[in-house]
Amino acid sequence: MDKLLKQIRAEEENVEIALDNLKQTIKREEKTVIELAAIGTFLHNIYNGVENILKQIIVAKSGELPMSDTWHKDLLNLSASMRIVSEELSDELYKYLTSDIFSSILMVS
Repeated sequence: MDKLLKQIRAEEENVEIALDNLKQTIKREEKTVIELAAIGTFLHNIYNGVENILKQIIVAKSGELPMSDTWHKDLLNLSASMRIVSEELSDELYKYLTSDIFSSILMVS
């Protein structure tokens, strides 16, 4: 359990860094192409960090991760069914995952 907590804390730290960077970049009145690309990267890092935390908890609880073509959605559903996150949070994360902006980011990563 100690190892799991350390892994989760490390991911939380990475998410916080990406969130801080995102906030700073969004505040800029005029953004360059590089800054716009950075925003996409920060969003990806935040979501990826959340998924990593969910995966770590699921592995610790059951050892089984979804392996289908729809594993992102399956991971959210499994997280909700295992009561790691609420149904509402799972739905919100799925909206984020399927947004046009985020889908474009996932395609190139």
